[in-house]
Amino acid sequence: MAKKSITYAEAIAEIEDIVEKIESNELDIDNLTQDVKRVSELIKFCKAKLRETELEVENILKDFDEE
Repeated sequence: MAKKSITYAEAIAEIEDIVEKIESNELDIDNLTQDVKRVSELIKFCKAKLRETELEVENILKDFDEE
């Protein structure tokens, strides 16, 4: 089964939702490990997306300066 592609904004929203549940003690302790792993995956995705975007912007600006 292929994973659904998510956007940066969706990943941030999901992280915020899980953190809010943890902070308000709404999270089921039986699912805590699974949710922490999910947050870790989302953070890695967001960091990669930010790095990718930074490189793209740098390349655009570099091309702009060369013109």
